[in-house]
Amino acid sequence: MVLIYSDNYMSHDQGYLRFIYYMSFFNASMLGLVTSSNLIQIYIFWELVGMCSYLLIGFWFTRPIAANACKKAFVTNRVGDFGLLLGILGLYWITGSFEFRDLFEIFNNLIYNNGTNFLFVSLCALFLFVGTVAKSAQFPLHVWLPDAMEGPTPISALIHAATMVATGIFLVARLFPLFIVIPYIMNLISLIGIITILLGATLALAQKDIKKSLAYSTMSQLGYTMLALGMGSYQAALFHLITHAYSKALLFLGSGSIIHSMEAIVGYSPDKSKNMVLMGGLTKHVPITKNTFLLGTLSLCGIPPLACFWSKDEILNDSWLYSPIFAIIACLTTGLTAFYMFRIYLLTFEGYFNVHCKNYSGKKVACSIQYLYGVKKVKKQLKKNAMDFDILSKWLNPATNLLHKNLNNYGDWYEFVKNAIFSVSISYFGIFLASLLYNPVYSSLQNLDLINSVAKKVPKRIFWDKIINKVYNWSYNRGYIDGYK
Repeated sequence: MVLIYSDNYMSHDQGYLRFIYYMSFFNASMLGLVTSSNLIQIYIFWELVGMCSYLLIGFWFTRPIAANACKKAFVTNRVGDFGLLLGILGLYWITGSFEFRDLFEIFNNLIYNNGTNFLFVSLCALFLFVGTVAKSAQFPLHVWLPDAMEGPTPISALIHAATMVATGIFLVARLFPLFIVIPYIMNLISLIGIITILLGATLALAQKDIKKSLAYSTMSQLGYTMLALGMGSYQAALFHLITHAYSKALLFLGSGSIIHSMEAIVGYSPDKSKNMVLMGGLTKHVPITKNTFLLGTLSLCGIPPLACFWSKDEILNDSWLYSPIFAIIACLTTGLTAFYMFRIYLLTFEGYFNVHCKNYSGKKVACSIQYLYGVKKVKKQLKKNAMDFDILSKWLNPATNLLHKNLNNYGDWYEFVKNAIFSVSISYFGIFLASLLYNPVYSSLQNLDLINSVAKKVPKRIFWDKIINKVYNWSYNRGYIDGYK
């Protein structure tokens, strides 16, 4: 679907054929990676995915920013790739095999019989995990992620939805029988996940660029999947990976329509066409994009009955069994997610916009693809209702489930409803705060100068106005993301 969308989106570009070649090669590399049966094939296709991402992020290589962005992504991922290579060689030294089936059997036997140096085994597993951290933009190797937004929007939809950033999560899941017998590595995976969740959400609050906001949202949501894997909740991690892919692809394709519409006003200027400060009141200009974007936003916020609610709620429930501290952070970040997602939505579509805006979303191809993603999200919810609470049914049952010893108790309606109400309440609170801070403000301001506007209307500002001003100004002018530039 992204390729179909790309056909319309990139049709005007002089490098259209080169773009299609790169995208096709990228998809082929991803298919090869997920169908690999041994570590050698994994590593070969892993490198091909990295090469394709370099070519796609730097597609407009004549722009210095894009050229630097692709180099930054490539170099950062080389750190992880080197760690992955060391881990693969170390595992071969220990087990004498690259095949997953033989490797897991030999490795587990050596661990249980104390037939190898546990420190060396842990080091090999750590190197493998470093590779996944870089590819999935987890802390601290996440610095390449915002710069990757310099590529065309369809590339962002692929890289940050279902392909490149998902490869790291996929590899951890693929090597799950190996990691699960090393408790220290599992604890490290969950720790990196929870740090990434909070860091990605807070960084998303300080962005003006709509694509960078969505990129940091991806970083945070993948942190949830990494946390779930570290807790041993294999099913919830893969389920959230799938549901997030649909939501984020929908949001990125919607942002592409918004950017094209803004180019009719500000011209071809990436800094301006992606700047949410210059947007507002786009609802009447791009109504189809507005509806699909709202659907993706609600899903990512964890609002039932949309898909991400089921997967995220599963991870939150399991986090209470694993660590109350991690659970509290994960739940608070759920509220932050709702806040920054509705911040994006309100800044883009609400308020007033007094300049004519060209409706790109009205084109049949872009319209159809966005609605198709929306329909697929609803279908996922319907399929969920047709199943029991065993996520993704029986075909994703893990070999070991650490958190649910008795799956018969998993369908306890009381526990489910109680936890669901708690998580949804936090999300609604985040939506309420975003509406309070951003929705009424933008309808009456010029140049986003909140303090001067309030000062003109009210001689003495009350305490509540001061709080709103501080949060508002921090969100725009003092985000610590500036330290990464």
